Amino acid sequence: MGPLRVFDRPGPEDARFDQDTGSSVMTDPIADMLARIRNATLARHARVDIPASSLKVEIARILEDEGYIQGVKQLDVTPTPGERPLKVIRIFLKYGPRGERVISGLQRVSRPGRRVYFRRDEVPTVLGGLGTNILTTSRGVMTGRAAIKVGVGGEVLCNVW
Repeated sequence: MGPLRVFDRPGPEDARFDQDTGSSVMTDPIADMLARIRNATLARHARVDIPASSLKVEIARILEDEGYIQGVKQLDVTPTPGERPLKVIRIFLKYGPRGERVISGLQRVSRPGRRVYFRRDEVPTVLGGLGTNILTTSRGVMTGRAAIKVGVGGEVLCNVW
């Protein structure tokens, strides 16, 4: 075994590091968002912060409208003085009256390596209608029920139950 190498931050030998921006490169930010929410609910946290994007804001808005989370807030956070503020989505998680989780499962369906699309008459249900699937369509990000009602299909981003 070779000598132990310690890095303060990732360098050029780290494939997940972007030299131009000085930050790590994420291949699937939606999966990262879902993992953060899943981990925060399992740890019974009251809130979770996620790096912002317009698609993530729409997903969070749908989760709030469907009753899976309490609320969503967009913030500008400055990591250290003098640096550019980062846009962050703060999601306030929701629990039942005895502390039980409202979100019992999150599943990423369409991934960067394998996109999953459904036509308007093929949009699946989640747990026989008890869960929600979130689609990105030509008319924006919406639930599977809304897509069927509008009569459009699209890419299934995730399932929530």
